Amino acid sequence: MFNQLLTPVGDSLLLSFLVATIPIVVVLVMLGVLRRPAWQASLAGLAVALMIAIGVWQMPVNLALSSTAAGVAFALWPIMWIVFAALILYNTAVLSGRFDAFRRWVLAHLPNDKRIVLIVIGYGFGSLLEGVSGFGAPVAITASLLIMLGFKPIDAVVYALIFNTAPVAFGSLGIPITTLAGVTDLPAASLGAMVGRQLPFFALLLPFYVMAMFGGMRSVKALWPVILVAGGAFATGQFLSANFLSYELTDVISAGSSLICTVLFLRVWQPAPDPEFALVVPTEDPNSAHRNVPLWQGWLPWLIMIAVVMVWTHFKVATFFAQPIQWPGLHNQVFITLYDKPYAAIWNFQPFATGTAVLVTAILTALATGVGISKFLEAITTAWKQILLPALTVTAIVGLAYLMNYSGLTYTLGKAVATTGMLFPLLSAFLGWVAVFLSGSDSSGNALFGNLQVVAANQSVPPLSPVLMAATNSSGGCFAKMISPQNIATGVAISGLQGQESSIFRRTFIHSLVFTALLSILVWLQQFVFPWMIPPH
Repeated sequence: MFNQLLTPVGDSLLLSFLVATIPIVVVLVMLGVLRRPAWQASLAGLAVALMIAIGVWQMPVNLALSSTAAGVAFALWPIMWIVFAALILYNTAVLSGRFDAFRRWVLAHLPNDKRIVLIVIGYGFGSLLEGVSGFGAPVAITASLLIMLGFKPIDAVVYALIFNTAPVAFGSLGIPITTLAGVTDLPAASLGAMVGRQLPFFALLLPFYVMAMFGGMRSVKALWPVILVAGGAFATGQFLSANFLSYELTDVISAGSSLICTVLFLRVWQPAPDPEFALVVPTEDPNSAHRNVPLWQGWLPWLIMIAVVMVWTHFKVATFFAQPIQWPGLHNQVFITLYDKPYAAIWNFQPFATGTAVLVTAILTALATGVGISKFLEAITTAWKQILLPALTVTAIVGLAYLMNYSGLTYTLGKAVATTGMLFPLLSAFLGWVAVFLSGSDSSGNALFGNLQVVAANQSVPPLSPVLMAATNSSGGCFAKMISPQNIATGVAISGLQGQESSIFRRTFIHSLVFTALLSILVWLQQFVFPWMIPPH
């Protein structure tokens, strides 16, 4: 059995911490400074991590390769399976004319103003998709719709990524919170409630922030009533659902509330027309086979998806024929020194995972809209072409995350941060941020560092709230979604921006840091100034 080393560099925690950060720094520098494509940055980070894990952390070569392979398997199933199925659904909606009908519904029911469209589609609709699917697919679908409505492709992806932060902790019907409860043995309801006392502040701020980015402060002044309605409805729904209703349905309730309230408010209030932000819409093709598709049917694929995924979750269909597979040569072959226990390596293969639910949605959409077998096969073929390069990025970055976990690099990082005492609440959010940057998933980030946050909280002097620190891991991870190579790669899959991931990363990175820093301040205040905000457990 391989015993993880915590201080392999000169028996110094500080030096070991600095060396453990090198793979992460490599990915960040290649994306943000050298402007390399995401797949190259991810592969470079993985290569450097392999050398450090084997040469410095003394991990046996077979375990290093096996842990990387386990990460690749998880990246392919369920992560890329969900994205692949979502792209099939998207292509089916396009080929059936329902995606265009959705675009025409937006034009018919919303003011001719890009700023309004950005709030309704980027914030409300994107958050609704995150609530039922997650794993980057909502960014791809939302960005594609914004492009069809006249947004520049890179703007569409950037704003879709930034808006994707608010719902992430409750995405995929609360899976991140469920995962966090599983690894920490803390009540899921308490964790959900705590996250629901952090993210609503940012849900309210987010549309104001993005509007200032997109249209400047004059746009914020011109649109503040509808921004307040959209953000206020989302934040209120998020707080009430997470604390008093159901953390699993939080995103559906909050995003649905925001969409409904915003659309209804726009019936009684609209901003003054501004030619600078008028939508640039392609000329309608009078010979289009889909020109007579009713506008309401633009919602059909997404309504079917919401219904299918909710039924899937209620009846726990994902557990049918599930196979927990102990990863050969890795399961319990690594000893976690920090936790004093063996490291399990179990790949939960679920043939009916969420991706299968989305595929069923695509099939039902094809049947409901009359898409024939040949067109449906075309949707699958197109999705396959769209996903190849993003899949390379995702497998490399998740393989890197697994390698850092099993080699002990991530535990060295965590232990170093956990020794900071009263400063730990300021750094807790950044632990979640690092975890999600590497894995691309808030669920995976919680599985990685959730329990470490609890251990650090209990060992800290003075003791900290384990519920607060664990919840902060999930909340902090939300703000790394906009810079995660996995999420960016998925976002560019259908926007024609392959190879430009570095440009997107550079535009989102500073905003990711700003929001994480603000969360850190909030967490410190909740621990030491407003402890009544922490729910009982």
